[in-house]
Amino acid sequence: MPNVKVLDMTGKEVGEITLSDALYGAEVNTAVLHSVVRAYLMNQRQGTQSTLTRSEVSGGGKKPWRQKGTGHARQGSTRSPQWVHGGVALGPKPRLYKISINKKVKRIALASALSAKYADGAVIVVDEITTNEYKTKTMVNMLNAVGADNKALVVLPEMNAMTIKSFANIKGTKTTQADNLNVYDILNCRSLVISKSAAAKIEEVYKA
Repeated sequence: MPNVKVLDMTGKEVGEITLSDALYGAEVNTAVLHSVVRAYLMNQRQGTQSTLTRSEVSGGGKKPWRQKGTGHARQGSTRSPQWVHGGVALGPKPRLYKISINKKVKRIALASALSAKYADGAVIVVDEITTNEYKTKTMVNMLNAVGADNKALVVLPEMNAMTIKSFANIKGTKTTQADNLNVYDILNCRSLVISKSAAAKIEEVYKA
């Protein structure tokens, strides 16, 4: 079973926690990780880009010159793609990039991501992550004390505006809630900092 030391916000060891083997000791499935991360990134795309075709550009209803006898190439409209102010040929149109991933695959990917972080020694469990004031320095000192890298994902048990805002100005650091984890954020961080209560909630929410 994966065991991790529990630290307080000053970096002092205050105990040990046994993590779920199903979530932190699973075999890392790189193929599933690739599929889920790709789907996540594709789903961030709005797909609202659009260009006007020749039929959508205003004007151009009149043939610019007669068909023959002018010495010019024949033209039917001044809104053809080769003209300035003409329509765009084969330009982008609104489309949906969404990719669906079933729940079982998402769970396998999450377990693979957490297990990869544990295997790298990047999982840090903190007894309690909290503050009584909006103070970025408090959280910077905490991250330094527990040995977290400057690109950390901090997992809290629930929404806490004061704590989240205190992390907001720390470059490279992101906060999330235990029931809102995603594989991309876990893989994209160098240190996964989890409060003890958040670790329990992760197991409650995601353990099969």
